[in-house]
Order: sequence, then C-alpha cells, then structure tokens
Amino acid sequence: MPHQIKPENWHSLSLAEQLGNIGSEVERVISWQKKQKPDYAEKAMERALELLDLSLANKNIKLPERQELARVREALCCWFYGQNDYGMTDNFWHKYFLYFGILARSLR
Repeated sequence: MPHQIKPENWHSLSLAEQLGNIGSEVERVISWQKKQKPDYAEKAMERALELLDLSLANKNIKLPERQELARVREALCCWFYGQNDYGMTDNFWHKYFLYFGILARSLR
C-alpha cells in the first residue's frame, strides 16, 4: 500500500522542498527505466504526479509558480506516457530538479 502524505504536511514544506521531493521520484522513474523495470517506473511516476498534484492544490503557492507546476506536470506526462513532444531527456529532468534539492538543503 503506498504511503499517503497529508496535504497539510506537504503544504508545510517550501516549494523548493516539494520540488526536490518530486525530483527524487522522477530520479526513481529514470533509474527503473534504465533497469528495464517498467512496473516500478510506473509506480514512481504515479507518486511524482501525486506529489505534483498536492503542490498544485496548495492555495498558498502563487499563480506564476502554479503555472510552472502545471507545465512540469504536462511535460512529465508527455515524456513518460506520451510521444515526448517537448523532447525532454533524463538529463534535463535530472538538472531541472537537482537545483531545487540544492536550494531546499541550503534553506535548512
């Protein structure tokens, strides 16, 4: 059974912390894909999207950031489930989320 995070706990994290955690799930997706374990990659992707949806539901996040989150969600879905119309790569996702993790750590 997947671990369910309470929205109030998730919303108490900074946006950088949220994106760093989402990035950890995306890193798991990439790792499982490389190991040719699609079922595990799918579960990690579902978790990344669940966390993104929690972030999108956070009313404290301002519109520009919410728009960015929605774009990230769309691009992730297109990359993983679709035709990758945006041409995203594993390296792009690694770099995109890495900086949020670094920022989150520096804010502690």
